[in-house]
Amino acid sequence: MDSLTRVKELVCTVGSFQLSQQKELPELKVEEKSFNQLVSYVDKESEWMLVEGLKGITPNATFITEEDTVENIKSDEYWIIDPLDGTTNYLFGLDMFSISIAYYKKNKPVYANVYLPVKDEMFEADENGATLNGKPIQVSSRYRLSETLIATGFPYYNFNELSSYLEVLKTLMEGTKGLRRMGSAAIDLAYTACGRFDGFFELNLSPWDVAAGAYIIQQAGGTVSDFNGGDDFVFGNSILAGNTAIHSEIKKIIDQYNF
Repeated sequence: MDSLTRVKELVCTVGSFQLSQQKELPELKVEEKSFNQLVSYVDKESEWMLVEGLKGITPNATFITEEDTVENIKSDEYWIIDPLDGTTNYLFGLDMFSISIAYYKKNKPVYANVYLPVKDEMFEADENGATLNGKPIQVSSRYRLSETLIATGFPYYNFNELSSYLEVLKTLMEGTKGLRRMGSAAIDLAYTACGRFDGFFELNLSPWDVAAGAYIIQQAGGTVSDFNGGDDFVFGNSILAGNTAIHSEIKKIIDQYNF
């Protein structure tokens, strides 16, 4: 069995664990890490399972993880892991949650996987392109903003730039077919990669929220940047992604406001 097959099987195993535990929601122990940021036993156990499994597959790799079950260290090879992106959805019994992992070598992504356990959808990317359940995917070809469906997230703990954000939302509400918020940035990005959404933007995310999905979009032919048009979208404060035309159109709107 090759390494990639082992990674996929590991992700599916963790997804099955999450589905089994969601049936026991009233019994789950939940903590609030900080304002509006929830974490459960399932998050921590899922991360432990992923880290231990990936150690066996890539023994030289280090980890950057959300729940700090292992020391966070960058090295020549490292994984960026969100064990359960969409924890609030998960804890409220909703099905829009995902596992998000990205493998980096020399600070460049070489593999990414976003898995939706409820839907059994696995989005992947490597040097050969991007796939959904093994079939190639591409970003959408829509280029008129008025014809698009755009994904975003709402500020939930840092409201310093809320006024500017609301102005962008208002402009896009008036100028597109609509806005959607899945509650999992990894899902928003994966859906953008396969053309279900035409673009995605959000502030104040963490590396584990976006590392995998951003690479999947890039390998699906899309464009990813921070709000300034630069490449600091994984470890920075903002991300804007989509097909190239819509990325450009949304950036023009964002540029009008003070972020």
